[in-house]
Amino acid sequence: MQRTATPRHYLMVKPTYFDVEYAINPWMDPTVPTFAKVALEQWTRLHDLYLELGHRVDVLEPLPGLPDMVFAANGAMVVNGKVLVARFLHPQRQPESAAFHGWFRDRGFREIRQARWTNEGEGDCLVSGDRILAGSGFRTSTEAHAEIGDFFGLPAITLTLTDPHYYHLDTALAVLDNHTIMYNPDAFAAESRKLLAELYPDAITASPTDAAAFGLNAVSDGRHVVLPQAAAGLIAELRRRGFIPIGVDLSELQKAGGGPKCCTLELRGTEPPRQDGGAPRQDGGAPR
Repeated sequence: MQRTATPRHYLMVKPTYFDVEYAINPWMDPTVPTFAKVALEQWTRLHDLYLELGHRVDVLEPLPGLPDMVFAANGAMVVNGKVLVARFLHPQRQPESAAFHGWFRDRGFREIRQARWTNEGEGDCLVSGDRILAGSGFRTSTEAHAEIGDFFGLPAITLTLTDPHYYHLDTALAVLDNHTIMYNPDAFAAESRKLLAELYPDAITASPTDAAAFGLNAVSDGRHVVLPQAAAGLIAELRRRGFIPIGVDLSELQKAGGGPKCCTLELRGTEPPRQDGGAPRQDGGAPR
């Protein structure tokens, strides 16, 4: 089957201050050494890969004291140019919200609101065609799902996560195109597994090994799927299904429980106006 790629617009944050200084998920161990230089090299390869695939990438400069800010997907959700900024659960990450809000405001986005309920952006809320798959159980509250649906005008489908290793939906499920997902059934409550099987009977399911390699923390443009290179089983199945999998190494960032999707916030909708009134840049750079 021939798959079709669609150009995307992404927001990323450099891991300049990356470190594991605390533990807010089971992958984080502050006693394990981290290397910010290696994290930046791996992140840069991911950033450049998106440009090579024809996508636009804007970069929000990180702030000192916020080592997890590199995981840009958690900072907001953007659909049709509307921005719902995250309200983080853990105090270590709560200052990130103001930085994301300011970036969208300064870039001319008009409809921006911080979530009222605990809501960790695209970490737990993934657009799948005409619906939003909304995770809960560890970070984003179920009350946030109604707020998300109302704000974006799309139905939000609640999915309950049960394994703390898969604390965000984007660690347990990836949207490949408007009709196809891949996911780890073991990460979900029984009723959520049943619902996913009904909604996506042709879904790709991940083995425990591929799930533990963060293989589901993937970014798809409808044809190319960027995912950790260690997820060999998923890579083979994606290729069999007509996708083009591209393996990357983000092993340093995985020490904090993150992968390609965690680093990538998709900005869906019309281009925001340029502050200088000009046309958007085509080189993947941020507006000036």
